[in-house]
Amino acid sequence: MLRVAYEGSDSEKGEGAEPLKVPVWEPQDWQQQLVNIRAMRNKKDAPVDHLGTEHCYDSSAPPKVRRYQVLLSLMLSSQTKDQVTAGAMQRLRARGLTVDSILQTDDATLGKLIYPVGFWRSKVKYIKQTSAILQQHYGGDIPASVAELVALPGVGPKMAHLAMAVAWGTVSGIAVDTHVHRIANRLRWTKKATKSPEETRAALEEWLPRELWHEINGLLVGFGQQTCLPVHPRCHACLNQALCPAAQGLEHHHHHH
Repeated sequence: MLRVAYEGSDSEKGEGAEPLKVPVWEPQDWQQQLVNIRAMRNKKDAPVDHLGTEHCYDSSAPPKVRRYQVLLSLMLSSQTKDQVTAGAMQRLRARGLTVDSILQTDDATLGKLIYPVGFWRSKVKYIKQTSAILQQHYGGDIPASVAELVALPGVGPKMAHLAMAVAWGTVSGIAVDTHVHRIANRLRWTKKATKSPEETRAALEEWLPRELWHEINGLLVGFGQQTCLPVHPRCHACLNQALCPAAQGLEHHHHHH
């Protein structure tokens, strides 16, 4: 019988025995697919590029206020187009957007200002509650950890990871929204199909090199806004058409020969 001794197993507990490196799963063509997506995104002309969170805060405001505005734009952005979020942020900033000014604005006025963002009524409540917590517990600043951020009313994991990146300059994880979730599954960038953005985040973080985490959200969001659309992806215009598992399945529906 053949005995296979693994490094670091009982048969050789020698000093400095390295445990075997388990090869980490990775998608087949991900490097080429990433190169192609970067090429398709090099114009930086998607809504996210000029209306995303990085562009919604007042860069001349004090750091605390800038960070607060970053968090607010993220709270407003869920299930809302970038154009609409940017419009709401503009209206809020025109009145001076700080924790104090928001706490002094009555709900009806705040609702009018942020309308028509998705779920604006709930967001009015969340923004008020979160602003009160920031004032009471964080001296008007935003917390600097994912755990504390997601504990705030109306703040989810995607917002928390983006807030860490944009407000604090810290890469805490991959920010996965609906675009990143959809595209990761279309490209099979997850070992098996994932059901939620959070599941997708964990799956991507397992294999994607950490130095790429910061760029993946903006890269894939813009790609999802322009090319890899939710309902009728523009596979014919995509450099990954030949490399994408989803394109193979989709082509036939769109061309009536």
